[in-house]
Amino acid sequence: MCGIVAYIGKKQAYPILVKGLQRLEYRGYDSAGIALLNGDLHIYKKQGKVDQLVNLMHEKDQTGKMGIGHTRWATHGLPNDINAHPHTSQSGRIVLVHNGIIENYASIKQELVKAGHQFSSETDTEVLAHLIEEVMDAENVDLAEAVRLALHSVVGAYAIVVMDREQPQQLVGARKSSPLVVGLGENEYFLASDATPIVEHTKNVVYLNDEEIVVLDRNSGIEIRNIRNEVITPYIQALEIKLEKIEKSGYDHFMLKEIYEQTESVRDSLRGRLNANEGIIALGGIKEYEQKLLNANRIIIVACGTSWHAALVGEYMFEDIARIPVEVEYASEFRYRNPVIRPETDLVIAISQSGETADTLAAIELAKSKGATVFGICNVVGSSIARTTHAGAYTHAGPEIGVASTKAFTSQLSILALMALTVAQHNGTMPKSRLRQLLVELENIPQLIKEVLKTDKIVQKIAQEFKDARNFLYLGRGYNFPVALEGALKLKEISYIHAEGYPAAEMKHGPIALIDEEMPVVFLATNESAYDKILSNIQEVKARKGRVIVISTRRNVGDLEDLAEYIIQIPETEEPFTPILSSIPLQLLAYHIALLRNCNVDQPRNLAKSVTVE
Repeated sequence: MCGIVAYIGKKQAYPILVKGLQRLEYRGYDSAGIALLNGDLHIYKKQGKVDQLVNLMHEKDQTGKMGIGHTRWATHGLPNDINAHPHTSQSGRIVLVHNGIIENYASIKQELVKAGHQFSSETDTEVLAHLIEEVMDAENVDLAEAVRLALHSVVGAYAIVVMDREQPQQLVGARKSSPLVVGLGENEYFLASDATPIVEHTKNVVYLNDEEIVVLDRNSGIEIRNIRNEVITPYIQALEIKLEKIEKSGYDHFMLKEIYEQTESVRDSLRGRLNANEGIIALGGIKEYEQKLLNANRIIIVACGTSWHAALVGEYMFEDIARIPVEVEYASEFRYRNPVIRPETDLVIAISQSGETADTLAAIELAKSKGATVFGICNVVGSSIARTTHAGAYTHAGPEIGVASTKAFTSQLSILALMALTVAQHNGTMPKSRLRQLLVELENIPQLIKEVLKTDKIVQKIAQEFKDARNFLYLGRGYNFPVALEGALKLKEISYIHAEGYPAAEMKHGPIALIDEEMPVVFLATNESAYDKILSNIQEVKARKGRVIVISTRRNVGDLEDLAEYIIQIPETEEPFTPILSSIPLQLLAYHIALLRNCNVDQPRNLAKSVTVE
């Protein structure tokens, strides 16, 4: 969950590295560091955000046409200057940055200590730098070969970039279970943990696969081999990211920008895939395996975090619209079980914003080992999940920089809706008139999102009222139960207020004991099928002096006015699509409360965007 950027070429590396680290800060911001090679090797590291590293660099030597940079999300060792990357080998000749976890670092370290090595940090990364130098000296090989041989001894996940002070013409990178992308310029090369820091410098990239090692040489160019020393032909792709998509574009925070982008991001998720007038649903990414979806007797969805909440909504969609039973699994639990998968009749769907989530990738590999066909839903073109799954669909939400996911969630729901409707259309699980009604309504969702965003003013007022609350409860039924979970997660993530989401009917089975005059309770009262039941739950909270906030799709809210302190009215839509709309005021509520509490909205403590470690 760390950010890596590296450069070798004809330009000064420092400005490229610093700007790249600032773009990668959503991946980790406990500490940051840079190594520059200009004849001498200069390493600068600082606890805290990239700006603190920049302040440190004001009077330092910033020259060098080769360098590596890193922004850290701490795993091994406290976030401090010593544990910050880059790390060096015993002699200081080798310098390395790393994303991931070396699981057997302790045993490697023990052997290196016996050989006379001394360590200054608590990290697994420093151990790898020492190991590479030990192999280089013992085997009398160059840097690239030393990296390859050393990685045979490594158990775990890694994306690494390595420099050798004695080989200033070369950068070496390698990956396993953690992303690394190579950027190709004119007589210059880039390495990064994702494409955001290099998009303004090049549009041509190569995504490394697991156990591949890339050598970038000033003289001979790019060479890729795998850990078995087999030559790999680089597959060059064109980047689709637009530079303006990774800038704030006048918004105060990426999170707010991404909330307001949902009109377009959901439209882009549906674009070219849905034509309600002609009754066309076309998911090109699953065409080759479409029969697996249409004939599935059971769907298993694996995901983590916000994507898991999207999966829960997907469960309601598939069972309601397509009449296929669904099981939703935390990928982190699924991967350590011995799940029952019937390859002929079961389909596995994996959901991840980044396409790099470590637990989800492991769940995919387990499912494939049992013969399952796996579909992926992810946002990042060329990501590991996109390449590992048999088929799937990109959400086309565009880069999501804010750590707390917003537009990715609603785009994932859009894709899940399209998949469920595809099955319904082909298998005739509902009348054609009803299907047509749903298609028309789904196509209209982006316009309804515009209306939902107009609730921002009342949401700000609610945020002002409840910014000092210590606890929040979110309650919903049916399709809106997962939205309650997601609303609570958003508040926890960025405001640090304890919040819980529950099915409204379960309130009486424990959580009602928490209700008092200080407890804000958010009700999602949008589903007509459960409205009367939700109304009863609201009355139960009101009777215990709880402070009630309601999100409602009703034009006439007279029956709520005596019960709710605040009512947020959103447009009415078909029940399966309500979560796309009802989740947005909850995103805004979390954002404004966090802002009023002086929290870092885009970079909440202890979190990083792409969870590439277990």
